[in-house]
Amino acid sequence: MFDRMNLQVLANHARAAAENMAYTLQRTAHSAFVKETEDFTVMLINRRGETFAVPMDLGATWYAGLTFGRGIAMIDGYKPGDVAFTNDTYSCFVATHTPDTVLWRPVFYEGEIIAFTGGHIHNTDMGGAVPASLSRALTEIHQEGIRFPPMKIVNEGVFDEKILKIMAANVRKPDLNTGDIKALVGALTTGERKVLGMVEKFGKEAFLAGAEALLDHAEAQARDVLRSIPDGTWEFVDYADEDSVEANPCRLKLTLTIRGDEAILDFTGSDPQLGSSLNVPTGGDPRHSVLLVAIYYILYTLNPKILLNTGVTRPFTCIAPKGSVLNPVEPAAVGMRSLTCARLRSVVFGGFCQAVPERLPAAPAGNNSIVNVMTVDERTGRSVIAAVNPVVGGGGGMPHRDGTNGSGADAAYLKNTPIELTETETPVEFVKYGLAKDSGGAGRWRGGLATEMAFRVFAPDSRITARNRDRGFFRPWGVLGGRAAGLSDMVVNPGTPEMRRLGNIDTAVLQPGDVLEIRSAGGGGRGDPFEREPWRVLRDVERGYVSSEAAERDYGVVIRDGAVDEAATEARRAARPAPEGHFDYGPERAGYEAQWTPAAYDLLIEILDGLPIHWRFFTKTEIFRRMKGRSGAEGVAQAFAQVRARFPEMPAPAGTGREAAE
Repeated sequence: MFDRMNLQVLANHARAAAENMAYTLQRTAHSAFVKETEDFTVMLINRRGETFAVPMDLGATWYAGLTFGRGIAMIDGYKPGDVAFTNDTYSCFVATHTPDTVLWRPVFYEGEIIAFTGGHIHNTDMGGAVPASLSRALTEIHQEGIRFPPMKIVNEGVFDEKILKIMAANVRKPDLNTGDIKALVGALTTGERKVLGMVEKFGKEAFLAGAEALLDHAEAQARDVLRSIPDGTWEFVDYADEDSVEANPCRLKLTLTIRGDEAILDFTGSDPQLGSSLNVPTGGDPRHSVLLVAIYYILYTLNPKILLNTGVTRPFTCIAPKGSVLNPVEPAAVGMRSLTCARLRSVVFGGFCQAVPERLPAAPAGNNSIVNVMTVDERTGRSVIAAVNPVVGGGGGMPHRDGTNGSGADAAYLKNTPIELTETETPVEFVKYGLAKDSGGAGRWRGGLATEMAFRVFAPDSRITARNRDRGFFRPWGVLGGRAAGLSDMVVNPGTPEMRRLGNIDTAVLQPGDVLEIRSAGGGGRGDPFEREPWRVLRDVERGYVSSEAAERDYGVVIRDGAVDEAATEARRAARPAPEGHFDYGPERAGYEAQWTPAAYDLLIEILDGLPIHWRFFTKTEIFRRMKGRSGAEGVAQAFAQVRARFPEMPAPAGTGREAAE
């Protein structure tokens, strides 16, 4: 029914419809986090709940493959004008943490549902233990704010005021929540009107067939990309700095297998579900959108003409064992799942970087800290809670250019809010906002620079949340001779006697006059930095991207009196041996893995997998406590033996892990 040309026409109509929805939402939203930062999505959905069109210019890029089917099925008796919603992670795994309120609206034509329009907004606050509802320190989902299982929020065009009253009584800034939800309902109405316009243009049956054809075409494009990649199996591991207040790393492991036009992403060997809120709720869905975010970026990098919809997920199968950090069971906290998702992206990038190293970049910063402030406006005496700005890092060095500075790369959809607007709406004063020198990984193609920001507060007990703080220990990796990037940091009152370093904690209380300075990580470098043209290094020094000291140390370029000393540079470069290894992780990871070897982790995971889910994180933490002075599998076995002796109530783990540890 649709040849290639007509299918492209329909794809253009569908994308335009989604972008009209996005503009409607952006222009009518109340919170800066939606209207400026653009942490929202909108989409067109077929009758089975599969996304077949998303905007390309606005909003989050996480959800191109999101499926609403489970949520749609939990609502009975749809009528024209209805809107359903949920923010409950464990009901149907459509919302993935409590602040994300997901809505969908049936589109009727001649008395029949022919499609849905849907989307989400990230509410500034949904109640719970901390302002903005999110902190790594929370231990169960009940602490992360009020939850609504799938239900109707609009009945035949009329809002359910009881639901809005319940929400208003439980959140810190109800006007922002209500305003953003109503803006999203307006966007869904725009989408409904656009869908009906397409039905009038193409006809009902052609529209329905076309929506399926768009999914099939995206699938075919994804399979074409996979066929261009050599068959094989690759492993990759990366870490989030901390899994809890114990400050133990959270390890993610991928075994990537590509065979023809299909790929398996096996995350077996990743940590068990955590006692903190870094868990990623997927329900074990083998094609859950949050497991495949990196795939959208990889496919789009390798084919910028690919359609982004649920069809691209069909060639991929994810394996995330139940009870792991990537498939937790209720009531595990999940509020900081975006931090783990950022690390998940770098893990998947690392797998594919081995499969097609000539076509993909080094690691992006993977650190998109979102800063919220709850304070009192001294001018009015009123409480204010607002998102100040995302502090995102640089992109990894590309195959043919430097990484983008301060863009976030894998989270670049998070737009910065103009300083003037933030200072108008929030009683803070910015004292710094820019790029951090020497933060990009050195390489033939330099990694993008980190972002650094500092602001002053004026009211007592101003509470700050800076979620997704990471990469303060494990660096974004360089590739093919490129170096790992600079680390992130967060400091109160830098350069003063009252200075204190906060590390990766995500909540802090500031007093009048205190300054919070926060810096993201940079992007990893790509290729041998001693092969970078000296004129490029000199230009970086002139622009303030790289210091003269780093130019000589990291690039072998000697700069004197504002010019390259060619003879000294040639001698400096000739004296250094060529770099070895596919990846550079930085000295911190090398030191960590001298103790926690692959064999040590293999045994640890084997032990934990043999225990009931509710024993796993506890046991992991107790083993880590006893690893001082120990290393490798032998060290893990000795530590576990001590744990068993201390806690005789522990069930005996099943399998060979028990034998190895006894």
